[in-house]
Amino acid sequence: MTRNSRPLAVFDLDNTLSDARHRQRFLERRPRDWDAFFAAAPQDPPLAPGVALCLEAAATCEVVYLTGRPERCRRDTLEWLAAQGLPDGRVHMRRDQDRRPARVTKLELLRRLGDGRDIRMLVDDDELVCDAAERAGFPVVRARWATGSEALREAQEKEGRT
Repeated sequence: MTRNSRPLAVFDLDNTLSDARHRQRFLERRPRDWDAFFAAAPQDPPLAPGVALCLEAAATCEVVYLTGRPERCRRDTLEWLAAQGLPDGRVHMRRDQDRRPARVTKLELLRRLGDGRDIRMLVDDDELVCDAAERAGFPVVRARWATGSEALREAQEKEGRT
């Protein structure tokens, strides 16, 4: 089996692999402090259930990371993934000015990734992303091992920021 024929395991980052609770306070104020929110991401502790699932999936799948983080966070994100010992994989990030809801941007990319490839699972904490992916026929693992905030949910769906 070649790398390109392996099924894909697609993982979200924030509150799936990384614990973003410590930085959600930046979204609870008005105006929201997006620069501080993303600048604090390198300090996220890993979430053991998500990391374990990712490492397990890497045994049979090509791991791909799909995040709503903006492209300007790429270096910090790659360094964080490496520091956690997570598998190498393509990292798909939101264009810096893309403000569409995560359920739209992620489903669009899932469809592109799945064109000619088997997607074994999408692992994400965003319920609306999970609902949209399931409706489109993708297998979903709901990452319910972290506590998100209402401010983060609102940011994901109304502001298209993460």
